[in-house]
Amino acid sequence: MKTVFVMLDSLNRHYLNAYGQSWVQTPNIDRLAARGLVFDNHFCCSMPCMPARRDLFTGHASFLETPWSPIQPWDDCLQPELRRQSGTYSHMITDHYHYFHSGGEYYHTQFDSWEFLRGQEGDVWRSLVDEPPTLEYRGKNRRAYWANRAMMDTERDEDYPTPQCFQQAIEFLDRNHSTDNWHLHVECFDPHEPFACPQKYRDLYGDTWDGGYHFDWPDYAAVSEDQAAVEHIRKSYAGTLTMADVWLGKFLDKMDELNLWEDTVLVFSTDHGHLLGEHGYWAKNYMFDYKELVHIPLIVCAPDTPARRVPALTSTLDLMPTLMELHGGENPPAVNGRSLCHLLPGNRDHHDAVLYGYFGKDINLTDGHYTYCRQSLADSVAHHHTAAASAFVDMATQQAPFVRRQQLAEAECGVFLDCAHNIPHYRFAVPSRRHQDAPDFNPIYDIIADPEQAHPLHDDALEARLARQMRDLLAHHGAPQSQFSRMGL
Repeated sequence: MKTVFVMLDSLNRHYLNAYGQSWVQTPNIDRLAARGLVFDNHFCCSMPCMPARRDLFTGHASFLETPWSPIQPWDDCLQPELRRQSGTYSHMITDHYHYFHSGGEYYHTQFDSWEFLRGQEGDVWRSLVDEPPTLEYRGKNRRAYWANRAMMDTERDEDYPTPQCFQQAIEFLDRNHSTDNWHLHVECFDPHEPFACPQKYRDLYGDTWDGGYHFDWPDYAAVSEDQAAVEHIRKSYAGTLTMADVWLGKFLDKMDELNLWEDTVLVFSTDHGHLLGEHGYWAKNYMFDYKELVHIPLIVCAPDTPARRVPALTSTLDLMPTLMELHGGENPPAVNGRSLCHLLPGNRDHHDAVLYGYFGKDINLTDGHYTYCRQSLADSVAHHHTAAASAFVDMATQQAPFVRRQQLAEAECGVFLDCAHNIPHYRFAVPSRRHQDAPDFNPIYDIIADPEQAHPLHDDALEARLARQMRDLLAHHGAPQSQFSRMGL
C-alpha cells in the first residue's frame, strides 16, 4: 500500500467549489473531489497549528491535556508505528516552520526522512544584519518576513515555499513510484497568512487594492478596517489558495502519469479554518469557534472507490487510525479516533458526536445537527501536562498558553495521565479562559437551520442531552479530571 497525505494550512471549506462556493478558482481540488469521497461533516479537534498536528500524528485529543506541544515521550505516533508494524517507509515534505521552533520538536523526526522548505511567515531564515526594506504596512509584522521577501522574486512562483513543496513531492514520486509500502506527507503552509503570492493570482479576482499601505496579514482582532481592505484580504487569500492549487495540480499530473491511482490512497485536508471578516473577526484563537473555523474539508481518493459525498460525522482524530488500517497496522491504546476505512465501501454510520476546541478554553461538541459550546466555570483551572523541556521556554511572543518560567515553581511532578505509559511528567494549573465577547450562557446552534450560527437556542432539555454526550466523550478520551470539574460535568 502507498498513501499520500496532502494538507494545506488554514484552508477554508467555504472557499472551495467542492463545498458549494463558486468564485475561487481551485480546479485541482475540484479534480480530487470529482475522483474521491467528499466528506460533508468533517470537523477538526484540537486547535490551532501544533495541537492539530499532534492530533494528526497520534489520533489522540491534544487540547484536553496540553496547549501547543512537542511530541511527548508517551505519544505513539503514526510514522514509527507504521515502520514497526508494517515496515512502511514515511517521508515528510513541508514548509511549516513551527515544526522547527521551540514547542514543535520531535514531529519531523518521527519520519524516516524529511525535507524542510524555508521562508514562510516568520521563519528566521535569511540573514540580514541591517534592517530589511519594508513597506508602510498595517496588521501583523515580523522582521523575518521582510528579510525573506527581500531575497526572493515575489512575482515568480518557484520562489515561494508552497510550489517548492509540491516540486519536491513530484520528485519523490519520480524516485519511488515503482516501490511499494510508503507514506508521503506533503504539508504546505499556504493559504495561512500572510497572504502572499504573485500579483497574477490576485489579478484573477480583480484585486485593485490601493489603500496606501501594505496589508496581507491582519491582526488577530475584530475587524476595524473598511470594506475595501476586507475585500483585498479575501482576494489575497483566494490568490494564495489558487497558487497552491496550481502546484497541487502539477503533483496530481504526476500521479496520473505514473498511474499511481491504481495502488495509492490520497487524503486531502487541513488543520482548521481562518476567519476573513466573517462574524466581524480576523483569524482564529480568541473568538467563539465558529463553523468556518472547525468544519473543515476532507477528500479521500482510493482505488476502486467511486466518487460520492459522505454524510458521516468525522474528526481529524480519525486520520491516524485510517492510515494505520490502510497499511495493515493496529491502533496503539491511546488512539481515540476511528478509522474511516469502513466508510469507503459505502457504510454511513461513524461518530454520534465529536469534540473540538482549544486548551483551557470552552469545550465544544457537535453531533452534525447542533453545535454546543460549554464554557468553563468562574475561577476554574485546566491542567497542562508535559514532559518535554521545550514547554518551559519563555516564548518570544509571551502569549498564552505557553508556560512561563515562573510557573515552574508551582508545578507538580507525577503520573497524571492514563495514556502516559507511567512516564512521570509535570502538571501545571492554568486559569480557564472564555472566548472574546462570551455570553453568560452556553451557546447551542442548529447548524442545519442556522448555518451562520446567528441565533442561539435556549432549550434546557437539549442542553442536558448535549452535556451528557460531552461528559461521555470526555471519559472516552481519557480527559483529566480537571476538564470535568471546570466544565461543571
